[in-house]
Amino acid sequence: MATLSSPAGPERPLHFSDDAWLDVLQAMDRTYADLVGYQERLERQNAELEEMRTFLTAILSSVSDVLIVADRAGRIARFSQSCADLTGRPAAQVLGEPLADMFAPDEKAIVIAMLQTVRDRRRTSSFEANLLTAGGVEPLDISIAPRLDDRGRVDGFVLTGRPLGALRTAYAELSAGHDALKTAQAQLVRNEKLASLGRLLAGVAHELNNPISFVYANTHALERYAGKFETYFARVQDGASREELIALRRDLRLDREVANLRAAIDGARDGAERVRDIVEDLRRLSSDGSGEKVVFDLAETVRIAASWVMRGMKQPVALEMGVMEPAQVLGRAGHVQQVVMNLVQNSVDALEGQAEGIIRLSVQALEGQAVLTVADNGPGVPGDLRAAVFDPFFTTKPVGRGTGLGLSISHKIAEEHGGALTLCDVADGACFKLSLPMGAAP
Repeated sequence: MATLSSPAGPERPLHFSDDAWLDVLQAMDRTYADLVGYQERLERQNAELEEMRTFLTAILSSVSDVLIVADRAGRIARFSQSCADLTGRPAAQVLGEPLADMFAPDEKAIVIAMLQTVRDRRRTSSFEANLLTAGGVEPLDISIAPRLDDRGRVDGFVLTGRPLGALRTAYAELSAGHDALKTAQAQLVRNEKLASLGRLLAGVAHELNNPISFVYANTHALERYAGKFETYFARVQDGASREELIALRRDLRLDREVANLRAAIDGARDGAERVRDIVEDLRRLSSDGSGEKVVFDLAETVRIAASWVMRGMKQPVALEMGVMEPAQVLGRAGHVQQVVMNLVQNSVDALEGQAEGIIRLSVQALEGQAVLTVADNGPGVPGDLRAAVFDPFFTTKPVGRGTGLGLSISHKIAEEHGGALTLCDVADGACFKLSLPMGAAP
């Protein structure tokens, strides 16, 4: 029992009720429970901090780029292993040093200015600088980001840098790969064109043989006429009498041969002009289509390309020219000819073995677009294959009859010209539509 004493009287006992003792015990329990909770949270936070520290250490040790963490004063606080390997200085030697001292002397001011810019703007900034290394300097593409505290103030900086030598090497490899891709694409176009031209050799030989044979026959006739005139003029030179010359002219039939001479000359000229036209068509057809874009008539290009395909046909197929409106387009005529030849050749192949096969062509100018339609009355494209007809190396032809690149390359050429190549939805046969923007030369 507690007692209470005072100067005025004797001591008096101080009594506590059971309820008071119970409140004290409960308060102690609550305090102990709070302490236990605080301890558990502290331990969890310590574990998280240790895990984060381990994680950051692993990052600093494994990153291949330069990574430096600095405090708000610009002194180095963290240092990646890749940076230590590059500079030849372990982290223990550089911790606490100014970040600017890691760079070439004439660039320290730039680094300090960039830190100040990041501090003022609170945004990431990028620049190039030379990092001091054991072998000299290493140019870096650097990015400095601010570290912000819980109140949004700049509490430090994070610098990341990638050696520009690696970047430039990667860019050179990318550029070389792009050039190789363009070369391969051009080679594919030429290969597909050669494959098409190979199928046309029979028709070309026939087309050239007729006018050449005509010229050859006329040269024999001219040679015979020349012999007769040489005989006649030789007698004139020898001083033959008038009667003898009249008889010789009658025997040699010179009056008739003079008329035939003009016809032979005209025929030889016509044959030579036909050969010239065929060679010119071949030259235009086999052009690779490279170089600057030019303005050309799509309808005329379609006529030339389609006629060459039809010359090389072995099966009877009728070619019907529908509406052929003049349509001036800006592009590479050689590539567009290749597209037309691919489309017409595909129709010819689809009609193989079919009686009364028909291919219909039309060119129209519709709303600023030159539209070529190539349709046939063949079996058409099955529904399950329609989505794959423009895929590279897709073909329904037997092995050795096609490369599977014709429609794929044609689709790509149409896109490069700002147009489109689509498969029309028709009830009978197959129909492809090539749309190219109309325009004038720049």
